[in-house]
Amino acid sequence: MSEPHDAPFRFRLEGRCGRARAGCFATPHGSFRTPAFMPVGTHGAVKAMTPEQVRATGAEIVLANTYHLALRPGEALVEKLGGLHDFMRWNGPILTDSGGFQVFSLPKKEIDDRGVRFRNEVDGSSMELTPERSIQIQNALGADIIMAFDECTPYPAEESLARRGVRRTLGWIERCLKAHARRGDQALFGIVQGSVYPHLRESCAQALVALDLPGYAIGGVSVGEGHELMCRVTEHCAPLLPETKPRYLMGVGLPEDLLAAIGYGIDLFDCVIPTRYARSGSVFTIRGRIRLTNRKYRRDAYPIDVSCDCEACAGGFSRAYIHHLFAANEILGAILASTHNVRFYQRLVASARAAVQEQRFDAFRREFLEGYAKDAGGKSAAKDAQLPL
Repeated sequence: MSEPHDAPFRFRLEGRCGRARAGCFATPHGSFRTPAFMPVGTHGAVKAMTPEQVRATGAEIVLANTYHLALRPGEALVEKLGGLHDFMRWNGPILTDSGGFQVFSLPKKEIDDRGVRFRNEVDGSSMELTPERSIQIQNALGADIIMAFDECTPYPAEESLARRGVRRTLGWIERCLKAHARRGDQALFGIVQGSVYPHLRESCAQALVALDLPGYAIGGVSVGEGHELMCRVTEHCAPLLPETKPRYLMGVGLPEDLLAAIGYGIDLFDCVIPTRYARSGSVFTIRGRIRLTNRKYRRDAYPIDVSCDCEACAGGFSRAYIHHLFAANEILGAILASTHNVRFYQRLVASARAAVQEQRFDAFRREFLEGYAKDAGGKSAAKDAQLPL
């Protein structure tokens, strides 16, 4: 990277198969291999899992949420107690989002070119989040990768609204860079917006690439547009971003989403789905998703997935036992299901990475999707995943 302050951050491509990539991104707190899936620790913790359990799944980087940590306990306390790595006892790379998605999702807010004003959901006080304030919070938290404050355009959106979002996103990245200038141990990624309008995505990407940032994200997907449109946007945007920088698809998603996006050249993902689904008893297997709270699993002696080596499956915990835990409202049910789901996602991206390096990614993806139903017993995800690239 050309800028001296980017020196601690290096991205190295280690394999290709078509547009799919395998790489490694170095940060001050260690490296992570790509494709990578980041478990989401909204409040500085991956729900129902200890840091050791998260690490044991194979996760090398996690995500924390700027907005929620600023509300509680406050970035000043996190900084005083040694920064986010010490605070949450995670010694690997951490990415923090800008808080933009959260504040734009609030029911009552006021948005203008300065930033966003909203009510603190904890105490009801008035708050404002601007590009400068977002960077200030993220600087204090001390994550390795921080995200620029952007306007996350909802779906559906008129072109005029999407154009305004691009204009603000590009204006705000300039302000983020100025606010961030004093920090050399954090990589600031820009976010491509533009909704489903290709020409807006192109203009946004071109302006961001000209800034020579350490990495780039595609935002404004996973906001209700569905798998097909998500694929169209990702396929269009990925080639617009530099080959030598990591590409991050924000807020995605389901296994079929990840495999499609990896095929388009995406390197980094995050989503709450693995742990959120787990807390309701919904778990992923190589044959599809099953809900362990269903009565048919009450006497099932098999592990969640016979092919899985997670703490739940390899530890001998049966579907019947985990069904019982959910029925009895025991927290161990959520712990075991979450551990399994996060491991499932880490196995998926690790297998995709190996397939890329062995020049067989298309075959791997096809084989996986042909055996995987979005709901076990339902239609195959292959029908929705746009197999040809």
